[in-house]
Amino acid sequence: MKQSFLYLLLFFAGVLLALWGLIPETLLNSDIATWVLYGLLFLVGIQIGSGRNMFAVLKRFGWKILMIPLATTAGTFGGVALMSMIIPERSLTDCLSVGAGFAYYSLSSILITEFRGTELGTVALLANIMREFSVLILAPWMVKYFGKLAPITAGGATTMDTTLPVITKYSGSDYVVIALFHGIVIDFSVPLWVSFFSSL
Repeated sequence: MKQSFLYLLLFFAGVLLALWGLIPETLLNSDIATWVLYGLLFLVGIQIGSGRNMFAVLKRFGWKILMIPLATTAGTFGGVALMSMIIPERSLTDCLSVGAGFAYYSLSSILITEFRGTELGTVALLANIMREFSVLILAPWMVKYFGKLAPITAGGATTMDTTLPVITKYSGSDYVVIALFHGIVIDFSVPLWVSFFSSL
């Protein structure tokens, strides 16, 4: 949770410094954001490639384990599609782009900013941070009322890192491997889904 607060603090610090005109002109160049995006995608590739235990997990649990990230994806897009009906100023593809971040706010917000502009990129950042916070804060309630898989599906891409400790605590150590696999698969899908919906 501390890391999420730090990201949020840095985000607002950047906004304030830009508003006050304290940012050097070179940092306002859009090419810098593009290169940061390339760097993030490269690091995502390294992170996924280093998860060599993915095939061992598949062997242990079978292909049914794939149903969990599929359910997360379907549930997220279904919920986002419903929400888009009550936000008439935003198109369905805008809402799906934000939802496709799956709580991976750093990468998704940069991608959406590149495709759709800073306003929607900021919405994506805040919405996906809120998704992560909801798991960190509400995990015990989720497990109690919706079952031990609930914080995993709610956590999206964060189940392989920031939300893993609370998932371990409230869902149990038996769900750690499932959470890791789920996080790796969702993590990999974020740039694909966000780029797809943002380009429509």
